[in-house]
Amino acid sequence: MAFRIRKSFKIAPGVRLNVSKSGLSTSIGGKGTTVNLSKRGAKVTSSIPGTGLSTSQLFGGKKAPLSAVSKPSTMPSFGSYLLTIFIVAGVLWAFFHK
Repeated sequence: MAFRIRKSFKIAPGVRLNVSKSGLSTSIGGKGTTVNLSKRGAKVTSSIPGTGLSTSQLFGGKKAPLSAVSKPSTMPSFGSYLLTIFIVAGVLWAFFHK
């Protein structure tokens, strides 16, 4: 049996910082549409609230060659940390700079 460990922190209204075993990600949005930015790319999830109907699509994800067999890295890349920090800083600046 596999277990998932994840913790989510609310940064600002509609912005969350997610920490899990596989790394950091940032979720922006709320009911209806959410964009999640992580080292795997940008995942857009749209739903009809209250119905249980939703759809998701991953953009910009890395595709491994079919012949490559390698153990995936469990350490998040420096780029994903940097991207998350810039996004959170930009959202906070826009939120508090009036």
